[in-house]
Amino acid sequence: MKKPVFLLLAVIAMAVSCKDKNPKKYLPESIGAINSVAVIMDNDLWKGEVGDKVREHFAAPVLGLSWEEPIFTLNHMPISVFTGTLRHTRSILFVEKDTLSIAHIKTDVYATPQKVGVIKGRTDDEIIKNLDAKADLMISAFKELEIKEAQKRFLRSLNQEGVLEKKFGVSMSIPSAYKVGKQEDNFVWIDRQIPKGSLNIIAYTMPGDSFKNDSTRVKDIVRMRDSIGQEYIPGPDVPGKTTYMVTEKAFAPYTFPAKISGKDAIEVKGIWEMKNYPMAGPYITYIIDDKEHNRKMVVEGFTFAPATEKRDYMFELEAILRSIKFDVPKNTK
Repeated sequence: MKKPVFLLLAVIAMAVSCKDKNPKKYLPESIGAINSVAVIMDNDLWKGEVGDKVREHFAAPVLGLSWEEPIFTLNHMPISVFTGTLRHTRSILFVEKDTLSIAHIKTDVYATPQKVGVIKGRTDDEIIKNLDAKADLMISAFKELEIKEAQKRFLRSLNQEGVLEKKFGVSMSIPSAYKVGKQEDNFVWIDRQIPKGSLNIIAYTMPGDSFKNDSTRVKDIVRMRDSIGQEYIPGPDVPGKTTYMVTEKAFAPYTFPAKISGKDAIEVKGIWEMKNYPMAGPYITYIIDDKEHNRKMVVEGFTFAPATEKRDYMFELEAILRSIKFDVPKNTK
């Protein structure tokens, strides 16, 4: 055998041998209902001040809903039963009294994708201090994971109508249950029926220099939503009255800075209502600064589901809106 060939075979054999000695760790796929968190902590902690603090942070009310619903559904279990497939839960909060005082997030410990928030302390007060310090970070990590999981599930069956590509050069991962209900030159309305109402997505654009004035931003956003509602979103027919969607007047909407598809955006949450008719529900709007096209791309999701919990409906809409992609080739069909 020639020497170069012998050396090549030796290198391959060594590589295979090293690979066998350090096999890649296999992790099962994570499981769990959307917006649920497994809370692993002793019963005594769960029933006391530490448990109260966990619920204060991780079961806080979702902003912008008609009535109070928690950010996450918390599934408590003591450490002794946290075995087997329970460890494959997607979002986990591990709280323990220990000789260490730590608070951090681990990724893909028992399954993938997975986030595990770890809070430890030597006393109840120390654990509570660590919870206060890291809860917001952990909530953000859990929510981002849940958004990605929802978007992954959408991919099983997507709407193929292509109206957003044609109108605006953008795309979103919209489940096939949603159908285009209305489209105008600068407006698209897509919805799906649910047992007691509907989930709705609308999209339109505004001039690129809109909402520059911070002092009037909220009023400008409300004015924009109300004008769009009046022009495109009528309510039921009422003799002698004009009905259309407006922003609920009693409370100002919540606004937050956001990043959507790598672009600066404003996130808006609040309640819509029908002018001259008793209908209302929550909405979430993203006003995205699309500088490349000198426009604000506006996408909104709103729910009509009377006497029904709406957290998961609104989360579905948020996950859809956050999937937006720009500069998609226009569908000319």
